[in-house]
Amino acid sequence: MNSLSKGRYVGVFLLLTGMIAGCSAESPKASAAPVIVQPGAPGDRGQTLAASSLPTPTDTLFTAADVLFMQGMIPHHAQALRMTDLAPSRSENRDITLIAQRMRASQEDEITLMRRWLQDRDQKVPAANHDHSGADGELMPGMLTEERFAELGKATGKDFDRLFVQYMIAHHLGAIQMVEKLFRDGGGAETEIFTYASHVEADQRIEIDRMRKLLARLDGPASG
Repeated sequence: MNSLSKGRYVGVFLLLTGMIAGCSAESPKASAAPVIVQPGAPGDRGQTLAASSLPTPTDTLFTAADVLFMQGMIPHHAQALRMTDLAPSRSENRDITLIAQRMRASQEDEITLMRRWLQDRDQKVPAANHDHSGADGELMPGMLTEERFAELGKATGKDFDRLFVQYMIAHHLGAIQMVEKLFRDGGGAETEIFTYASHVEADQRIEIDRMRKLLARLDGPASG
């Protein structure tokens, strides 16, 4: 190849390089804003929408069922905390005290989460007291009456251990019923509610399984 031919090839290469660079410089501007097209009716043209006009998940997805679930679960958890408060002074069983500690840590955090969720949506937050009822005054599923709570409070040693586990299993089963009712009533569509309710159900089932095994040991020959 002579010097003239080489010069032509170099010129073409530089020209193509400049064209590619020019296209590359313009492409980010063209793709900076996403184009969202809403299909029209048959025979009609689609409509281009701005991304800012699309609804966010919290615009439409939280429901009355979600609110009632959170408002009811707060006192439900609060009673569980009262039950765990009894364990250190009434039980000598390390398994009982450890499971009570785990429950206290997790349910305190969940009460904080539920209160924040309600506050962020301008919904009524149940008072931080020892009221065991839900939003409408009824006892939430699995919760102890004051008579049963007094019975638990008077028990000590192995009698306390058995009652604590029996009542807490029933308490956890009640929480699962509340989750099932939430979904049955059309709630749980909002991402945060779905995630939290699913966590409650899974966590309660795991703890129920642990407590049933613990209760079997308490009732076994070695416990007598």
